[in-house]
Parts: sequence; structure tokens; C-alpha cells
Amino acid sequence: RGLDVVAAANPLRSVAGDAAYVRDVVAAVGTPVLLVAHSYGGFVVTEAAAGNDAVAGLVYVGAFAPDHGESAFQLSTMFPGSTLGDALTAYPVASGGNELAIRRDVFHHQFAADVPAAQAALMAATQRPVTEAALTEGLPTATPAWRQLPSWFVFGERDLNIPVELHRFFAERAGAKASREMAGGSHALAVSDPDAVAATVLEAVAAV
Repeated sequence: RGLDVVAAANPLRSVAGDAAYVRDVVAAVGTPVLLVAHSYGGFVVTEAAAGNDAVAGLVYVGAFAPDHGESAFQLSTMFPGSTLGDALTAYPVASGGNELAIRRDVFHHQFAADVPAAQAALMAATQRPVTEAALTEGLPTATPAWRQLPSWFVFGERDLNIPVELHRFFAERAGAKASREMAGGSHALAVSDPDAVAATVLEAVAAV
């Protein structure tokens, strides 16, 4: 479509630190950007875009859209339906605290139930762990970016990480320009239904 795209690596170490890194990536682009995030990445872009004139809008793809002080662990229990806690395995890291990953034996069902088994197995083997600290850290900024910027949401009906009711809550609270709920969609919506995700992103690009 002639769009310039940057897939920024998410460090998955802490909300504040990850957001600072994404702000650096945005600054390096040098032009207005639309930030697109998945899952915990919603915390990162919500923080990175706060008060950032270089960001024109936000797209949340099966992602958290937190308010000040809210954490991923806290929000995931706000509505019933998340089975992520029981699917995680934890191990200590030398820098302190624990890293968390989804157990391989349950990854397909938990994360990507609508993705072919072979592809889900590859996703399980290449998943990048997140620190427990990142998932328990409250959003630092007093004014989350979705309060100031237009936002779009797309999410799966059968997301087992972030319950569908929570996705609906996020979209309504943010006053989303559009909200797409994909029937039968898992947490890995960008893999299982890339057309829906792309359509949402393109709609946002056209609007900003």
C-alpha cells in the first residue's frame, strides 16, 4: 500500500523502560506515526504516545488500553475469562525477579487456538518471555494517550489472555473510532485473521 512500516522490538522488561525505547524509535522515524500494538504492547504504546506530538493515532490489536496506575495482571482479572495465569511458567533471571512464558504444552490452546498446530508450535518455541515486573507495573503517565488521540480496536471473541469483555470495555472507555470483534478469534489475531487487522490499520491510516 506504499506505507512505511517499522516493526519495533518490544524489550518486555518494564512499562516505563519499554515505552522509552519506543519513543526513541518514533523520534528516529522523524515523521508522524500511527502506533499499532498487540497484547502487553498496548501498555507500551499508551505510555510512549502520551504527550508525544509525533504520534497521530493508536491501534490496539488484542491489546491492553490501560489507564493511570492499572497493571496487566490487575486488568486481566477485571472480567472473567482469562486463563493465562494457569498457563504461565516462571523462572528467575540474573537481573532480579522472574520471567514469564506460556507453557509449550498449552500454548496452542491458550494463545493461538485458531492457528494451525504446526504454526502454533513454532510460535511457542520462539515466544519472547516478559518480566513479571512489566506485568505488575502500573501505567506511569497520568494521562494515557488514548484520552488525547484517536484509537481503533480489533480483537478476538475467544481471546483467552485478555477476555473479550475487557476488550469491549477498553474500546468503549477510549471512545474508539471503530471496534472490530472477530468471531472465534484468538489472542493471536494478527496471525489467524491478518486481513481484519490490516483493514483496521488502514482505516486508521486513512483517518489520521
